[in-house]
Amino acid sequence: MPRFPSYDATELAYHVLGSGPPLVCLPGGPARASSYLGDLGGLSRERTLLLLDLRGSGESAVPEDPATYRCDRMVDDVEAFRRHLGLERMDLLAHSAAGNLAELYAARFPEHLARLVLVTPGLRAVGVETVGFAEAVEARSTEWWYSRARPALDAWQEANARGDDPAEVRELRAAATPFSYGRWDERARAHAEAEQWELAEAAATGYYAGFDPDVAAVRAGLAALDVPVLILAGELDPAPTPAAAGQLAALFPRAEVTVQDGAGHHPWIDDAGRFRTAVLTFLGRD
Repeated sequence: MPRFPSYDATELAYHVLGSGPPLVCLPGGPARASSYLGDLGGLSRERTLLLLDLRGSGESAVPEDPATYRCDRMVDDVEAFRRHLGLERMDLLAHSAAGNLAELYAARFPEHLARLVLVTPGLRAVGVETVGFAEAVEARSTEWWYSRARPALDAWQEANARGDDPAEVRELRAAATPFSYGRWDERARAHAEAEQWELAEAAATGYYAGFDPDVAAVRAGLAALDVPVLILAGELDPAPTPAAAGQLAALFPRAEVTVQDGAGHHPWIDDAGRFRTAVLTFLGRD
């Protein structure tokens, strides 16, 4: 297992899959072990995937200072990873909550990015609202699991707003998980069930603790990012919806949105072939 010391000497681990040009990958969760990404629907057939375990999660060490779990402070971990890999400019892919981390990195270190892929990304760092959330949830009302998952989803949102105990919030979130997938089939259920072993509680709690980004500064940084950006949204994903992905894209000078039909929050699980084609086509352009 390759490891490297980050800026504060915390040992971070990463996984190497496949062959071809490097693609640095940041996992969401937040603080879920990068193993949940798998090979991202077969991207490893044409790219070398470098999957970072964020501090305190997966195989990475627990930092001495728990305040460093906050996502804006982990920007320096991403930069330390780039330096360790010896990449002057890198192709970077981030999923879900790590979208916030990647957006913050892009605003601070634009000179070290070649291309940026944001897969169903988080929007807190840029102050974009999750427009269309209620409509996306209601659109799943004919699903067999809806009558059980909908009350859990509503309770999860309310518990989050109250700041309830993280363990209780995660239990509600788990019950609402079918909304994260285009098809709640055996593969999706296995992928979702693994989260209980892959999620690092302290790191997950600390990821957004006290997070109050300077949205104007982040947006100004992204407006100056002169690299191609792909935002891949799931047609059925309630957060971010395709509409929210479009608002995020408007913050970049060279961004495009791809909406994967029938997909939720984990599009490589819902349809690996479509996901792989969309990402590799984008990365393969001159």
